Amino acid sequence: MGLGLLASRALRSSRPLKSHSSFIRTIVSTPELNNPEAAVESPPPPSDRTPVGGARIHFANPDDAIEVFVDGFPVKIPKGMTVLQACEVAGVDIPRFCYHSRLSIAGNCRMCLVEVEKSPKPVASCAMPALPGMKIKTDTPIAKKAREGVMEFLLMNHPLDCPICDQGGECDLQDQSMAFGSDRGRFTEMKRSVVDKNLGPLVKTVMTRCIQCTRCVRFATEVAGVQDLGMLGRGSGEEIGTYVEKLMTSELSGNVIDICPVGALTSKPFAFKARNWELKGTESIDVTDAVGSNIRIDSRGPEVMRIVPRLNEDINEEWISDKTRFCYDGLKRQRLNDPMIRGGDGRFQTVSWRDALAVVAEALHQVKPQEIVGVAGKLSDAESMMALKNLLNKLGSNNVWCEGNGLNVNADLRSGYLLNSGISGLENADVFLLVGTQPRVEAAMVNARIRKTVRATQAKVGYVGPVADLNYDHQHLGTGPETLTEIAEGRHPFSTVLKNAKNPAIIVGAGIFERKDKDAIFSVVEAIAKQGNVIRPDWNGLNILLLNAAQAAALDLGLVPESDNSLETAKFVYLMGADDVNLEKVPSDAFVVYQGHHGDRGVYRANVILPAAAFSEKEGIYVNTEGYVQQTLPAVPTVGDAREDWKIIRALSEVVGVQLPYDTVGSLRSRMKTVAPHLLHFDEREPTSFTADMKPMVPGKMSKDPFVNVVENFYMTDAITRASKIMAQCSALLSQK
Repeated sequence: MGLGLLASRALRSSRPLKSHSSFIRTIVSTPELNNPEAAVESPPPPSDRTPVGGARIHFANPDDAIEVFVDGFPVKIPKGMTVLQACEVAGVDIPRFCYHSRLSIAGNCRMCLVEVEKSPKPVASCAMPALPGMKIKTDTPIAKKAREGVMEFLLMNHPLDCPICDQGGECDLQDQSMAFGSDRGRFTEMKRSVVDKNLGPLVKTVMTRCIQCTRCVRFATEVAGVQDLGMLGRGSGEEIGTYVEKLMTSELSGNVIDICPVGALTSKPFAFKARNWELKGTESIDVTDAVGSNIRIDSRGPEVMRIVPRLNEDINEEWISDKTRFCYDGLKRQRLNDPMIRGGDGRFQTVSWRDALAVVAEALHQVKPQEIVGVAGKLSDAESMMALKNLLNKLGSNNVWCEGNGLNVNADLRSGYLLNSGISGLENADVFLLVGTQPRVEAAMVNARIRKTVRATQAKVGYVGPVADLNYDHQHLGTGPETLTEIAEGRHPFSTVLKNAKNPAIIVGAGIFERKDKDAIFSVVEAIAKQGNVIRPDWNGLNILLLNAAQAAALDLGLVPESDNSLETAKFVYLMGADDVNLEKVPSDAFVVYQGHHGDRGVYRANVILPAAAFSEKEGIYVNTEGYVQQTLPAVPTVGDAREDWKIIRALSEVVGVQLPYDTVGSLRSRMKTVAPHLLHFDEREPTSFTADMKPMVPGKMSKDPFVNVVENFYMTDAITRASKIMAQCSALLSQK
């Protein structure tokens, strides 16, 4: 039976049905249908309506505005908007299953039916463009009856799984069947069942619950860029699946869990762990890469149960990477609980904080100031790095830096280490030149933004580096720096593409920081930028894509070492969560202190271990790759006897005899304000004042060594992800592929 026919039955007068059964049941849960006065148009609502979900309208051209009437309420919208969007602007929430604002329109669930004047039957509002003067009615008996009929069809084959379904409590089908459905159904046949699909260790499938909205298919194809999912079969045999038996291989695959309106796709690690009403949500920031995706940490008691995305149009929109979403189980594995000292037999012994700090202070008094080195880890917050730098400066040493920034980095101009276009600004670019970076594994959300731009505007992408699996059309220009020289000298075809571009964007990977010829490479890139008109007053397309959450804040605070070989000559090394430092360079007689939250690589060389709090257990400031300042908030209590990083350093300074002048996080931030005032402007992006044009050209010889993969394993990049069992499973599947 067609949905339009079902909806139009509301117009007909009811006639007795001939049946063999003596019991006749009419399905009418809308009493207005039996009331002849119900068809009278209701008076227009008051004009103080607010748009649904804070919807905002931007009129690119005021002449393109049209006026439509939603339930008698006039609303102005731009041309090209759909009826559903017009209703949202008017403050009317239309039910929907298949429609999603970031995906293409499918129009196949028919839940969004509304009545339009002069239309013979209800129309699907998500696929119908709004026309001038259109009169839309969303609350009439016809629209209500149509939605009831659609919901009846959807529930015809849907299993009665709600008590054991992980989507329970946050299920669109539950909510909308309650709000728009009937109180009974007429279908008594056996429900169909569908075989579950194996999509990997992250996404659990119960395909019998699927309502064929195709959101997951459109997300995989359009946003994630993998052709893994599709619709198979016809009629009652229709189902979602992979064309051939395979796993979902995208780094964004976990987002299908969020967009699935029913319990067909749920989180496999979170299965049967908790109900959503048992969880406490804490708004925080992701630290597994330099993007700073906005997340919500859901916890129960002392345990992080899951991580889900928060909406931020400027950074991650409403998606997050699989590493961000599923690394949380690493927060409870291999944790450091108590201060420990390595004994004479090489084994660690648990001691009190007083004893551990006394041993560290004694070791500090026995070395010269220039022999003291501090290294901040890739997950460090700005407060702890400020405290570490202040402590070492008071001890007479300035050899402090952050992992990933290299030893001879130039931190004079902020434009020299930030994504100057901004993540959302990349959508304005029409040509991309990627130099030594693979955004798909280094910053998955930046890569998603580039893919979005390429699909929307057919922007051209040139890539210089090792062979990479980028999920959009691109030209592989070369593997090494000599290709950049050809582009700079105009000998390469891509140099013409850059010169003809309106808004060209060059993205340089932070892996360049670790190369000895980085100054020469940056000089050539800046020469390309000048020739291609990449830097203008209204557009700065010269970008650096950082790798780690701590890098930008470290350079803002001036964590730049005095000497290049400070690690080789060090007698005292303070590792603050630094696990990827080459400890083979450290002399065998050096005293090493490891302050961190996981027993990772740095622990094996340490003489003293000081347990610290992870990002989910503390309040800390982070700056993302575009210079956007954000902060984490504590979601769960600290583990064991661990303390926040800056508090440990403050306590150590007192034991050493060079007490730091702050006792609270507020006074520490006041100290930060004198060094980098913009770090206290939360949720703001401080624009760079000076560009690369101010920097003098640095003559130097470029090496012929090709660019290398900076991230070998997307799923294991830091102490938390290396401790995660879920990430280990993903990594094992990646190695098999």
